[in-house]
Amino acid sequence: MIKEKIILGIDPGTNIMGYGVIKKRNDKIDFLCLDVILLNKIKDHNLKLKKIFEKTSELIKIFSANEMAVEAPFFGKNPQSMLKLGRAQGAAMTAGIMHNIPITEYAPKKIKMAITGNGKSSKEQVAGMLMNMLSIQEKPKYLDATDGLAAAMCHALQKNNLKTDNKQSWEQYIKSNPNRIN
Repeated sequence: MIKEKIILGIDPGTNIMGYGVIKKRNDKIDFLCLDVILLNKIKDHNLKLKKIFEKTSELIKIFSANEMAVEAPFFGKNPQSMLKLGRAQGAAMTAGIMHNIPITEYAPKKIKMAITGNGKSSKEQVAGMLMNMLSIQEKPKYLDATDGLAAAMCHALQKNNLKTDNKQSWEQYIKSNPNRIN
């Protein structure tokens, strides 16, 4: 039985958002694209979030993505940065929810571990491994692009990550917990 999915990977950011798209058909993974959205010229934070939502929605439509993998923000020293990253992640995830596709969040260390076998790998090491794995000829200008692609690859490499009844989507969670939504 052929199982095909198009996975959109997102590396959220409020200055640069990286993304990558792959197609997984059974055990074969094909590279479709990777790029970034440059947001640093947009001064209003709310407009940045709007752009993230719109671009993510556009990518879902263009590639007919049916699953989404998002890198979770990591706790740093600056709580303000963490809040902004969380909002960027939320804007991208909302686009996925609006298109009824399952979304899975991955910690940065888990993504690095899935790609390189080392949860403390550098962005350059992750990019190099992805270029090798997917036969990408040209290194992207921004490593945020390969970070987005790494989220998609991490998702594709997980065993049994096809949607099953024991995994709850955000949509199922909202239906099951209406009192938790304001």
